[in-house]
Order: sequence, then structure tokens, then C-alpha cells
Amino acid sequence: MCNDPKLARHLQMLRDHGSVKKYEHSFPGFNLRMEGLQGGFLAVKLPHLDHGNDNRRAAAQIYNQLLQGADLVTPSVLPGVTHVYHLYVVQVADRDALKQQLGERGIETGLHYPVPLHLQKAYEHLGHKAGDFPVAESLSTRILSLPMFPTITREQIEYVCSAVTELSECAIQRA
Repeated sequence: MCNDPKLARHLQMLRDHGSVKKYEHSFPGFNLRMEGLQGGFLAVKLPHLDHGNDNRRAAAQIYNQLLQGADLVTPSVLPGVTHVYHLYVVQVADRDALKQQLGERGIETGLHYPVPLHLQKAYEHLGHKAGDFPVAESLSTRILSLPMFPTITREQIEYVCSAVTELSECAIQRA
């Protein structure tokens, strides 16, 4: 508990990357949000990490296979690199429309991360402006995280991929 509301707000922001609102950062901060209870859960779950990562890699292979031919870009992995697929991020032209349409089918998606770092208030002191990093800016409007977690089933992935493929085909036909 803090007697100074301004200091309390600043400390809360500091522990969460200088953020009060998701994906909007006012100043550089830290990722210090773990509590004791979370540490206890982590101690139980950590021994299962490798198995969970293996499951995510297998899920990503299914996604890659089922999304072949869809009007989007799937993740790629460089030779000699092992990906854990914490997120399964695709690139799609009309990301916001696809996100909304998938949501209407009960498929939750995520935006990681919709505002490039150089456009965050936290880094405005560096003097960058829109247009300085065009690849990052383009990707921030095109990337969409599809459902990914260690226990995702093949049937769940098939449902997502079926919807993505159907919706991307509809978008192509409308264009």
C-alpha cells in the first residue's frame, strides 16, 4: 500500500513495462509482475516445459500443413533454430476483418504487438517518427496470433484453419 497515488501509479507502470494500458508504454519499465503464488505454480509447471514446447511445435506443424494455400504468411524457422511457438503469428492483408470474423465463430485471436516500439511514447525521446521503420509498421497492421497453447488439439486447429481458409477465400472472391 502506498500513501501517494501518483507514486503508486508510477510504480505500477514501472513493473509493467511503463504501461497503464495494454500495448501503450509511457516510459521504459520492467516485467516484474510475478507474485509468490505464481512462483509456486511455476515450480510445479516448470518440469513440464519441454513437453509443452514439443506439443506447441507439433501444433505449429499442423497449422503450417493445413494453412498451405491460404492467403496469409505462416511463421518460418531458420535452419539450425528451434522455435517454441509461444505464439503462432500469421501475416494477413486484412487482419482486423479476419480477427473480427474469427471472433464471431468463437475463435479468440491476439494482436502481438499492434504498436511498433519506435512509435511508443516510452521511446519518443529517440526522435523516430512514422515511416522510419516501414517493415515494423507494416507488420504491426498485418500480424495476428492464432490460438496456441500446449494442450491445443488437432480438432481445434482444424476448426481454426477451416475458418481461416474459408474467410480468406471469401476475401479473395470479394476483391
